[in-house]
Amino acid sequence: MTNHSDGISPDHASLGGRTTVSLRGSAELVDALPYVLGFQPENSIVLVALHGQPGRFGGRLRVRIPTDVHEWSAVSDHLAASLQRGSTARDTKPDGALLFLCRDPAEGASAEAMMERLRPLAQRLRTACGSRQMPVYEALCVSGGRYWSYSCADPACCPPEGRPVGTAGTSVMAAAAAYAGMRAPRSLTELEDRLKPLGAPEAVEQERVLDGVAAELTPRMLGFGQCDGAGEVVRRETLALSKRLMERLRTAGCTAVPAEQDDRDDALLSCDEAARLILGIQDRGTRDQAAEWMEGRDALPALRLWRALVRRCVGAYAEHAVAPLTLAGWVAWSSGDEPAARVAFCQALEVEPDYVFALLLHRACNEGLDPEPLRRCMRQERAARRRQNRKKRGKRCSASTNASDRRPGRSRMG
Repeated sequence: MTNHSDGISPDHASLGGRTTVSLRGSAELVDALPYVLGFQPENSIVLVALHGQPGRFGGRLRVRIPTDVHEWSAVSDHLAASLQRGSTARDTKPDGALLFLCRDPAEGASAEAMMERLRPLAQRLRTACGSRQMPVYEALCVSGGRYWSYSCADPACCPPEGRPVGTAGTSVMAAAAAYAGMRAPRSLTELEDRLKPLGAPEAVEQERVLDGVAAELTPRMLGFGQCDGAGEVVRRETLALSKRLMERLRTAGCTAVPAEQDDRDDALLSCDEAARLILGIQDRGTRDQAAEWMEGRDALPALRLWRALVRRCVGAYAEHAVAPLTLAGWVAWSSGDEPAARVAFCQALEVEPDYVFALLLHRACNEGLDPEPLRRCMRQERAARRRQNRKKRGKRCSASTNASDRRPGRSRMG
């Protein structure tokens, strides 16, 4: 089914629109995978669409490998349908696909055993793609520093013990990526660690404060026992606090090491401040206004703030992470960091699969759409809101002046 000497060319977007690379053989495909995704996949199913001859890379999908084997058939059908639908919307219907299964063995287990364990999953995915006229031209398993082909039965080409993955950074793909100015692929673990909730003892104190702030803010947000507009007051307070914290983060500056940066950012937010923002941005209108900080000097401090809030969603408040996760993904995507955006969107949808904002952004990001039209809409919304606020202030000033003119004893001209 697979001729391992055939070349496969990624699309120009894979390398910043400047360089086309022809990949020949399974070894070069395995080496190219982190550059195609932007990170080293772990415990992942990866499908890549192929277009035309000799096989231009198109859309790509990545999900975690389900631990329950009974889910494999449904996941395979869903991924094949999603790859076809998304690729067709972005480009054309795929002429084929590449499949990668990436999962390291447990301690003491063999990589070859892991490869065999995943073989039925590979077959289900190949069948699902084939039923949609997207033949899988290569299906590879990467485990324990070795790789195997599920598509090649020639032991001279693909021995039963697999072949070692090449040294990172030494392939033609790595050289082309460096020439094109691409950053070295990060690990998926590194990207996910930036979004992990705090551990004890910090998590215990943060959850206690969240309980107290929730008891205060929730009735106000819902308007229970409050005058009309109480929810709008909370919205203004939340956005004002967000701006103050973004300025605090901006003033503190950045470090080159992500883990150090996250630790510093965590130290700059009090438990009370984090709790008020976490609860405040659960309101959709507040979240949508906060999403407007997606470019220019606002983007980086906003991204750091949303990540910090995700890490504060601990204990019983884990589900509250969906809003800051989606905001973090949106700012990352708007800033050009698609790998970090996809990881954030995926985590948001793992918490709440039907969260519409994350669903729409994740689909748009995966389909390679330009975020600029959405940025433009947000700019227009912000400008319209500012015009409306100016009109309201003008009416209040006019009403105040008229009331002052009617006070007893005041002479009136004209």
